[in-house]
Amino acid sequence: MIHLASNSESRALLLNNFGVDFTQKSPDYDEEQITTTIAKDFVYTASKGKLEAAIREFGLETPLLCADTVIAAHDGTILRKAKNVDDARRILNMQSGSTISIISSLHYRSKTLAFSDISATYYHFSTFEEEDLEAYLESGIWQGKAGGCMVEGFCKKYIKSVDGYESTAMGLQVETLLPWI
Repeated sequence: MIHLASNSESRALLLNNFGVDFTQKSPDYDEEQITTTIAKDFVYTASKGKLEAAIREFGLETPLLCADTVIAAHDGTILRKAKNVDDARRILNMQSGSTISIISSLHYRSKTLAFSDISATYYHFSTFEEEDLEAYLESGIWQGKAGGCMVEGFCKKYIKSVDGYESTAMGLQVETLLPWI
């Protein structure tokens, strides 16, 4: 049994799919305090901060698992959640016909073991069709999603190729974690 210190439905689904027994409750941690613009540093800092908060709130009686995920454009720009439709259009246009990396960082901690990992999955997209993009923006489905979309949603039909684990893109590189738990 582990404690998933995250509210992510995707992470819970992944653990269920891989047969990992867990409880789920997120610690109180504010990612907005992180100032780095480097994607890899951002996810590491966020996941490590969540771990430290989880240790304070929950202790280590049950091993803790914390994670964070960020999307980076081809130039390294972190693609956060869009603030409005114009921001969503800008973010999605950065991905159109380009490559993005979805970077996940995890920290697993028990009384006797500490394990950390940063992994990335790369998606290579064809150019988004303008009509499709505008319909998607009008739908509002992009709201609350890092990078404006999920690869299993709007972006799916534009994926040319993928390098890396799908689980990493969903927010938790379970294949990397399993040998340690």
